[in-house]
Amino acid sequence: MDANKISLDDYVLSGGGANGESFDHRTDPSVMLKLYFPGKIQQPLDEMLLARKVYDLGIPTPEPGEYVVTEDGRYGIRFKRIVGKKSYSRATADEPGKVGQFAAEFAQMCLKLHSTKVDTGSFENVKDRYYRLLSENPFFSTAEKDRLLRFIADTPDEPTAIHGDLQYSNAIFVGDKRYFIDLGDFCYGNHLFDVAMVYVCCCLSDEAFIQETFHMPKSLSTRFWQAFAPCYFGSDRPLRDIEEEIRPYAGLKTIIIERDTKRPMPEFREALKSVL
Repeated sequence: MDANKISLDDYVLSGGGANGESFDHRTDPSVMLKLYFPGKIQQPLDEMLLARKVYDLGIPTPEPGEYVVTEDGRYGIRFKRIVGKKSYSRATADEPGKVGQFAAEFAQMCLKLHSTKVDTGSFENVKDRYYRLLSENPFFSTAEKDRLLRFIADTPDEPTAIHGDLQYSNAIFVGDKRYFIDLGDFCYGNHLFDVAMVYVCCCLSDEAFIQETFHMPKSLSTRFWQAFAPCYFGSDRPLRDIEEEIRPYAGLKTIIIERDTKRPMPEFREALKSVL
């Protein structure tokens, strides 16, 4: 697919992440641009095609637009912008007194997402993603990898949607409309692989990371999880039992974190002690 050429003079930088930057159009508030760092060509194309498939499933997400390239050779995707939106992490940080309300709304979004059946031939199985990431990880021993592989394989399969990066900053709302964003890791499989990311962001991450990334103290993010868990898993389950079930899946995120940081992360591996 050919990329449409655009000028960055028409956009203003609005944010950044691990893979690139986001921009707002200077004169059209309904247009936003996700632009990848130099050298990344296939990744934005793959993400755009995936975003279109996810959108066509009926999952609430901003409508993807076109595959674009700037004058300096950076590739990206143009999206329809949700004007006036706010993420659930930012809303919680701004109004901590509403943490229970925001956690409940986010939980309902997640429950609906995880009940959405997909064509398993059109999306990657989350297990296959972890198998690949584990094979590329240089920090686990062969014996540790074997144990992790067995744990992943023994998890029951589910033919339902997974966001792939289920942070509460990746769900936004405006009025009574709610959307998931940043679905570049969308796949299918057992919901526990997905919900584990909520636990990582709210409870396993350290104070400095939570403050910088989600703009709140860890005490507040922990309260978000404590309100989210009974809404998602059911109020009849003790929080301790929920966390015992979710911790190994949260620990698996170590594989992704170590890929990005290029170093072992013992503070996250602690959650894998029941497996290793």
